[in-house]
Amino acid sequence: MIRDMKWLSNVALSIATFALCAIVPISSAHAEIFGVKTVYLLPMAGGLDQYLALQLTSGGVLQVVTDPKKADAILTDGIGARLEDSLSDLYRADDKAKADKGKSDKEKADTDKSNAGDFTHPSMRPLSSSRGLVFLVNRTSREVLWSTYELPANTQPDELKHVAEKIVDRLAKANTKTAK
Repeated sequence: MIRDMKWLSNVALSIATFALCAIVPISSAHAEIFGVKTVYLLPMAGGLDQYLALQLTSGGVLQVVTDPKKADAILTDGIGARLEDSLSDLYRADDKAKADKGKSDKEKADTDKSNAGDFTHPSMRPLSSSRGLVFLVNRTSREVLWSTYELPANTQPDELKHVAEKIVDRLAKANTKTAK
C-alpha cells in the first residue's frame, strides 16, 4: 500500500513537472506576428501607446523595445507624410552610418560639422488627432502589415486599458488566422 502511494505521488510529481515545463516557455517567450517579433510604439492620442505596450508585453504577444533601431515594426496611430517624417528622423542615424561606412575619420568629422544641428528628434506628440486607428508598419519596407479601429469612449485609464486589450487581442487573432 505504501509502495502504491509512493508510485502515485511520483507519477503526480512527474505530470506536474511536465506541465510546468510545457507552460513556462510559452508564457515567457514572445510570439512572432506577421514576421514581427519586436515593435516600437510611436506616441499615440490619449497615451494609448502606453496601454498597448502593457498589453503586448504582459500577454507575451510581442516584445516592445524602447530603441527604434531594434524594432522589426512600428505601431502607430497614423500613416502618411507625418509617419514618414517620424521614421526618417528615427532612422536618420542608420542612413548616416551607411553613408559614412567608406569614409576616413577626417571625412566623417567634416560631415558631422557640416550637419551639426540637422538631427531633430521626432515629435513626442501623436501623429494623428483621429483616435482609434492603429497600424502595424514594417520598419524596413514601410508596408502596413495590419490595422484596426477601436475608438475609446474617453481618455480615462480604465477605458484606454480596455481598448488596448481589444486591439492586442485582435492583433493576436489576426496572426492566428494568417498562420493557418
